[in-house]
Amino acid sequence: MLLKSAYAPLLSSAQRLSLSTVTNSLTHQQCPQTVRQNVPVLLELPQLPPASAYVHLPFCRKRCHYCDFPIIALGSSSNHEHDPRISSYVDTLCREIRATKLPSSSFPPLETVFLGGGTPSLVPPLLVSSVLDALSAKFGLCGDAEISMEMDPGTFNAAAMKELMSLGVNRVSLGVQSFQAELLRSCGRAHGVDEIFEAVEIVKTCGVENWSVDLISSLPHQSPAMWEESLQLTVAAGPTHVSVYDLQVEQDTKFGVLYTPGEFPLPSENQSADFYKMASTMLGNAGYEHYEISSYCKSGYRCKHNSTYWKNKSFYAFGLGSASHIGGVRFSRPRRLKDYDNYVQDLENGAADTRSDGIVENKDLAMDVTMLSLRTSDGLDLRSFREAFGDSILVSILEVYRPYLDSGLVICLDEQRRNVAADEVVVSSSFNEKLAYLRLSDPDGFLLSNELIALAFGVISP
Repeated sequence: MLLKSAYAPLLSSAQRLSLSTVTNSLTHQQCPQTVRQNVPVLLELPQLPPASAYVHLPFCRKRCHYCDFPIIALGSSSNHEHDPRISSYVDTLCREIRATKLPSSSFPPLETVFLGGGTPSLVPPLLVSSVLDALSAKFGLCGDAEISMEMDPGTFNAAAMKELMSLGVNRVSLGVQSFQAELLRSCGRAHGVDEIFEAVEIVKTCGVENWSVDLISSLPHQSPAMWEESLQLTVAAGPTHVSVYDLQVEQDTKFGVLYTPGEFPLPSENQSADFYKMASTMLGNAGYEHYEISSYCKSGYRCKHNSTYWKNKSFYAFGLGSASHIGGVRFSRPRRLKDYDNYVQDLENGAADTRSDGIVENKDLAMDVTMLSLRTSDGLDLRSFREAFGDSILVSILEVYRPYLDSGLVICLDEQRRNVAADEVVVSSSFNEKLAYLRLSDPDGFLLSNELIALAFGVISP
């Protein structure tokens, strides 16, 4: 799934470098990124060369009723292995990768790759291999790189799963969305409930250790009992990661035409909040860490790629409509296929460049850091923030959060991540050295994240 920019993603035989060769040569290679001395970490991270890449594979059997991502609908055929639309797009995608200008003369091999869509599992493994080979040849790939792939039930079998694993895919994000047939139909999903259980069985039988289930709450006509059942069945399936997304009704989608947020048959705002709280409670009780607003995982299974986003690190992006973040600058590729083709041709001819020599203002960076950090359970590192942006702005943020510290929606932590009582958070003209982190409470603070983050923005950029 494309990362929303709301805070705003074929080699010749002579050039070809197989993924297995690169992987074997880097198996024991460590992939550190050196931070320059005397530069605040929060200012340095966005400027470091990327070690992550998002690749957009936009193919779907049909467009879901809530989806506004750039996709290419292939139709309901069960065999897309020789579809010229896929092979043509992958060729253009690999050309983009090869033509991309490197951000510096010294750059690290990729530590994470995320194949998102669309439905990437509709792309034949041979063409997935072409994409991974192109990335390996251009950037290198760590031997222990996390390579994630979004896969939908009903779009792959055990043979395809094993072939993808042999190429290096070691993390699967399974687009379940709901376990109720009537909700799947109402959303325009192409799969049924039986295909969900078949997909889960394939993933587990093939030995995929690191896999996630995606669910959507607040769907039309979704009842609390339905949502509870979906969560129960997810826990029973035993994924190492669960992503829970609240339905966003976007303009120019079928749902955008049919429904108004908060009005029947969509749940009310309070009902949506209850769905969120139910997920937090049930997944927490099942041993999942709620490490980001929409993300839960078993111990040790945080999504490394998505953590790149939350830490405001730089990342490459390739493909239709994808958005990269390099040198502090976010750049979105065209969403229309013809425009994307023209962009890649311009890139090859030297007439397009995703890099920028522009200066990113500190206040913009401070807002990025604040928003992304407060989406996570780790929260905002107050000492790093102070080092990068100064005492005054940090004290002002603590002042504006004073009522929410008192109510428990915002929490301060010390160096050992122990709660600091609200009455101990003394806000004065100087920073309280006891404070180390600031986070939103789970689930109530997370539920009000938009409003709370907006308050911080008002302080940073009044």
